[in-house]
Amino acid sequence: MKSSTKIWAIVSTTSIIVTIVLITGFVLAVQDIIAPSGNTVLMEDEGADREVPLAAPMEQSKEIKVAAIGDSLAKGTGDDDGKGFIRRVVGMLQDEENEVRVTANLAINGLTTEGLLPQLDETGVQYVLKQSNLILLSIGGNDLFKAAQAYEEGAAELPDAEELYETLPGGTTNLKEILRKIAEINPEAWIVYVGLYNPFNDLPDMKLLGNTVVSAWNSQALQLINTDDQMMMAETFDLFEHSVPQLLSSDHFHPNAQGYEEIAERIIEVLGIHDVHGQRVKTDDE
Repeated sequence: MKSSTKIWAIVSTTSIIVTIVLITGFVLAVQDIIAPSGNTVLMEDEGADREVPLAAPMEQSKEIKVAAIGDSLAKGTGDDDGKGFIRRVVGMLQDEENEVRVTANLAINGLTTEGLLPQLDETGVQYVLKQSNLILLSIGGNDLFKAAQAYEEGAAELPDAEELYETLPGGTTNLKEILRKIAEINPEAWIVYVGLYNPFNDLPDMKLLGNTVVSAWNSQALQLINTDDQMMMAETFDLFEHSVPQLLSSDHFHPNAQGYEEIAERIIEVLGIHDVHGQRVKTDDE
């Protein structure tokens, strides 16, 4: 009888404990739904006015936090290895014993300067840029070469010089505003703009015309970048000038793996020259 009483006492005590645990768990679950905790990257109700602390500048931070924004080149389209120049830059920086990570790649295929501008007003985009101390930007190729791409695909006549030059004033004005906005969002970050190349340099009808327009764009872009000590330009025109067949993917517009490797090496070279992380990043020639 005493044994039976003890068993029932144990069972009753266990039941009470289990019930308390279940109730506690239920209450905590409800609280978590109502007021979630943890590292939520972005919530709709946080609002655009929420103050987001900037990432520490590269000179002061132990970690290089890389964000990519812009068009399909920043996205890495055409690279069979799936790395693009972003992942390659990260790998090269890591080889120099830096702590490096990608905060986000915000690039979109087909994006133009006009399309990028409103994105820079979005809360999520601004959050990513504020959390980065190295921002890689690629934009402008779709502004200049839409007509040329259509010609290459057989859907239009060869664009004339006037048609291509018409894109310059609007495109470069947009680029100026893009650079201003990024610098305003994160004045501590280094901004690397990837200059344009002529993907149609091997086509007789587009070589001279394309080279002239791209050179004019790059020249104006460089003038804009030279006004801010936190900005720099990675030139790519010379990389592709005599090597278009070797460095382009099958679509004859985007770089292939080798092309992205060349661009990444140029970005590393530019970063090293500007001594952005306390010591010069070494290049293969050193």
